[in-house]
Amino acid sequence: MRDAEVIGRSEAGLQAGAVITPEEIRAYLDDLSRRGRSLGTVQMYRAKLRAFYGSLPPDKQVEPDTLADWRSALLEGGYSPSTVNTHLSAVNGLLEYMGRRDLQLVGQLDAAPAVQPELTRAEYLRLLQAARALEKERTYLLVKVFALLGIRLGELGQITVERVKTGRLPILENGGRRYVPIPGCLRGELLDYVRRQGLRTGPVFVTRSGKMMGRTQVTAEIQALGHDARVEEGKCNPRCLRKLYQATQAEIARSVRMLAEQTYERMLDTEQLTAGWTAG
Repeated sequence: MRDAEVIGRSEAGLQAGAVITPEEIRAYLDDLSRRGRSLGTVQMYRAKLRAFYGSLPPDKQVEPDTLADWRSALLEGGYSPSTVNTHLSAVNGLLEYMGRRDLQLVGQLDAAPAVQPELTRAEYLRLLQAARALEKERTYLLVKVFALLGIRLGELGQITVERVKTGRLPILENGGRRYVPIPGCLRGELLDYVRRQGLRTGPVFVTRSGKMMGRTQVTAEIQALGHDARVEEGKCNPRCLRKLYQATQAEIARSVRMLAEQTYERMLDTEQLTAGWTAG
């Protein structure tokens, strides 16, 4: 019966997209178990497919370029090529189970990651200044969002009018949810932007027709600042801006630890002078 369903859907038109449903995913995972796949493998596939399902648009439609876009988003988000390969393997398996091999993305990425250039804080500020000089407010805000919130490219749609108003952004990470506070300076600029754009609800970063900006468009807008900002194009992307956020947070954490250690030492020295065995 299952084979007949697959054949029927395949013959219905391979050029059309396919809708992914939770029921389809569960059926595929059950099929893997029946075919003798280990519990660990099934759990790994479940996690990858959950991530893929969450990245899809509201209609959960997979189009011919969906997997290529998702692969680019994963790489932009900092995932290693080998990890991206496992994500794609899980989704390719699901599509084959659904009889939609035409929507698969074939070929493996080279597991040796390319060296990613690092953006400095000074270069980041030049990007903001260039966007302001060119009166590209949306691009200015895109640069700031990735650098101040540390979100991945695929998470840009999480920035909605409602969440900007609350001042925090829910992000899924390691199977759980964490909330990223939106700094006051950025929140104020975003609120002013959505008010002037007449946005009342939904995503903040949309096209003139009201649709979500595509990943390629987002990256292209940021890269276009490179020449005027005197920043090499390879650094002008959401991934490098996210790495700048991570590096900045790590540096702040180191400074806080050092300050705490110094404060602790001064406290002990004071106590030694007051009550130490060798005091005075």
